[in-house]
Amino acid sequence: MKTSRWVFAGVIGISIILIGNLLFSESAMGQHGGLPKDELRRKIQAYAAQHDIKPVDAVVDRIWKAVPGYNGWQVDRVASHDRMKKTGRFDKTKLVFKETEPRVHLDDLDPHPIYRGNPGKPMVSLLINVAWGEEYIPAILQILKTNEVKATFFFDGSWTAKNPEVAKTIHEAGHEIGNHAYSHPDLQKRSAAETREELQKTNEVIQQTLGIQPKWFGPPSGSFNAQTVAVAAELDMKTILWTADTVDWKKPEPSEMVQRVLSQTENGTMILMHPTDPVAKGLDEMIKQIKAKGLRLGMVSELMSEKRVD
Repeated sequence: MKTSRWVFAGVIGISIILIGNLLFSESAMGQHGGLPKDELRRKIQAYAAQHDIKPVDAVVDRIWKAVPGYNGWQVDRVASHDRMKKTGRFDKTKLVFKETEPRVHLDDLDPHPIYRGNPGKPMVSLLINVAWGEEYIPAILQILKTNEVKATFFFDGSWTAKNPEVAKTIHEAGHEIGNHAYSHPDLQKRSAAETREELQKTNEVIQQTLGIQPKWFGPPSGSFNAQTVAVAAELDMKTILWTADTVDWKKPEPSEMVQRVLSQTENGTMILMHPTDPVAKGLDEMIKQIKAKGLRLGMVSELMSEKRVD
């Protein structure tokens, strides 16, 4: 009897140990035999450390002046863990990512001209200054529509007043509208009061015609100074210049124009053009080759946005 009791007690003891080990194992592992909870978190953290991309602050560059920032990209540790904890296994397909904002934004900078987007953003913008050439606009709009591209058109105020229906057609096609002053002045030679009048008058006619307020200003002929930029900023507009110029007003051969522009096109490039015959003939090929470089085309607002596109 005594021996039987010892055997029985031994069996009970072993059973308790086995059950305890099983309970510990289940608490330390996922419900379906995955990694220990702490180990799963460590794996997510290790992956994140290798793949997180830091945000880039907006800066005033010595050459390019104001350059917008660009969001970072990082693993959302908590959300990723929540998606994996049921199985307890690390699974790349269940990782959750989020964008992270820079500390310094374009709006935080003092007024400066903008020549390009962030060099880390694989996007290009088409800047189309309109003070004449309305006969080429239908062809240009059709090319943009066919290629599913939106551009930013900078309207001369006097042209808008004379061509309200054409202006409406461009706007209704979903393109962005900027201010190009009223009478194509040389703003380097104008006073602050004269500059303000040119810009305000253009904003007023655009507001009356389209019901919108431009947020971007493109100086005619690229003529500006610090005073010009400051006046535009007082009117809640940032001054936009360009990275690459089609020089279409010189009537180049379309193929030559396209290749020259493409040689200067990279992340963040802004391409200046006008409604001209070379642009009407060369724009389709230009867009196709820009896309072939792996670049997207967006309006100035999209290029200036910190939102990632990759």
